[in-house]
Amino acid sequence: MKRRFTVDAVVALATVLFALVSALTAFWRFIPGLGIAMMLGGVAWIALMASLNGAAQTAVPAWVRARALGIYLLVFQGGLGVGSALWGLAAQHVGVSIALASSAAAAILGLAAILRWPLREITMVDLTPSAYWPEPHLDVVPAPDEGPVRVEVEYRVDPFQTDAFVEAIRDLEPIRRRDGAVTWAVYQDPGRNGRYVESFIVESWLEHLRQHERATVGDRTVQERIRRFHIAGAPPSVTHLIAAKFRSP
Repeated sequence: MKRRFTVDAVVALATVLFALVSALTAFWRFIPGLGIAMMLGGVAWIALMASLNGAAQTAVPAWVRARALGIYLLVFQGGLGVGSALWGLAAQHVGVSIALASSAAAAILGLAAILRWPLREITMVDLTPSAYWPEPHLDVVPAPDEGPVRVEVEYRVDPFQTDAFVEAIRDLEPIRRRDGAVTWAVYQDPGRNGRYVESFIVESWLEHLRQHERATVGDRTVQERIRRFHIAGAPPSVTHLIAAKFRSP
């Protein structure tokens, strides 16, 4: 099925099949037929779980995968527990058949989430580590826990392309924040037309070095698209600033 259909199509088909089985168990009393239907429901459940588990693992880079899967499993298992309690409460008040039929209808309505959050877009992102950030050249190597660290990237942009550049560079904000930045902004120099500075802050020097390791192939594609606006001969200059330590008198 995965070779013939997209992951969203597999999820949709499995959800519809499972909903049909739920509706059948609500009103159908033919035991052999219900046995076959329950087996089909098991097939739908396995297909759905395999698709969601696979999407959860490919939706995030390797360095944060364990944490992301932990959150995914917490939400999934919590949904099972809360859903069981709510549908059990519904069955107590309106009857088991009505509760099962209502759960089937709710599952069909839940398919609307695919239109808003398609899984196919997640699985198409290349999150392979790229290591394309060059190591910073420093006269003084900071201690790992020194910080916070401000990183500034300077761009020179054609004045006729500034609007397009500002729109494009906004795609860097979620990437920087995902990789450890606590603040992010782009500044325009009113004294030099076409000069822009991207600035973001990370908590420590070690956290910034981890940003270098967390860069992915997909991030590199975004970065190269933005750097096409840079008209200077040399690459955009990068400045690292570390908060100065003041000694108490």
